[in-house]
Amino acid sequence: MPADLDDIDVLVLGGAGVDTTVYVPELPLPLADSYMVPAIDMRAGQTGDFVAMGVHALGLRTHHIDLIGDDHPGDLVRALHRDRGIALTEVPLSAGTKRAVNLVSPDGRRLSLYDNTRSHEADRLPPATVAALAGASRHAHVSLTPPCAHALPTLRAAGVSVSTDLHDWDGHEPYHEAFAHEADVVFLSTAALADPERTMRRIAARGRAEAVVATAEAEGAYLLADGELTHVPAAAPPAPVVDSNGAGDAFASGYLFGLLSGEPPLRCALYGSLAGAHACTVPATGTDVIRRDQLLARAAEADGLTADRPV
Repeated sequence: MPADLDDIDVLVLGGAGVDTTVYVPELPLPLADSYMVPAIDMRAGQTGDFVAMGVHALGLRTHHIDLIGDDHPGDLVRALHRDRGIALTEVPLSAGTKRAVNLVSPDGRRLSLYDNTRSHEADRLPPATVAALAGASRHAHVSLTPPCAHALPTLRAAGVSVSTDLHDWDGHEPYHEAFAHEADVVFLSTAALADPERTMRRIAARGRAEAVVATAEAEGAYLLADGELTHVPAAAPPAPVVDSNGAGDAFASGYLFGLLSGEPPLRCALYGSLAGAHACTVPATGTDVIRRDQLLARAAEADGLTADRPV
């Protein structure tokens, strides 16, 4: 159990791992015997890592907990947190650190291949450790990984507010429902949704979500709060778009920064949009995230650009 806990703004559960990035000429990739591609890079950073880095860079006191293997990928995850100054509680994972391969096309689209042999049903985050961390936290962000599903009751008992990201949920897969219905803020993508508004309203009606946000890539995002659905325009990227990897995690980080700063949902969504746009300008081989000063400066610019109409 972690000792001498300081106050934590955001406790991130799960989503630690290593990605191998391959830049391919197009997606879908036509069948061929071989392709010549640019350098293939491996770096630490999956969804939980990116949320932890994102909120930390925005000035929030951050703690990350996950199961990590005693292997080279695990060393990369540990080094990432150490170098960024992000507190990490690691639980041994016998099957080895989680890994994925990302295929990235020239227009920045991504196809991720996850190694699903890295976790088993018996893997758990220790409830006592989760409870101690949650008791010192203002908010918990839960990654969509199996060990985290078992931590949801502990978080609820601790009384901490919870957010989660359902990623490309189709609105029907049962596994996602526990996350969707136990979170106060729910993020998801419209990628696999036939009717995004219907799914968003169902999440709010069946669970405890006070806000549901569905990101829609270049179309921006949709925010459901207080029963009202609002379209949030996409923010203009500050540089050429090279990769969408981590954009959803960045959006969540920006939104949580606004939430914990006491901002209303629409302002939180603006922060999320700006952070997500920044992430699209960072190659998949990198882990640069938007800083607090950058986010606030771009938000001020957006205020000036939209002074005569709401964002």
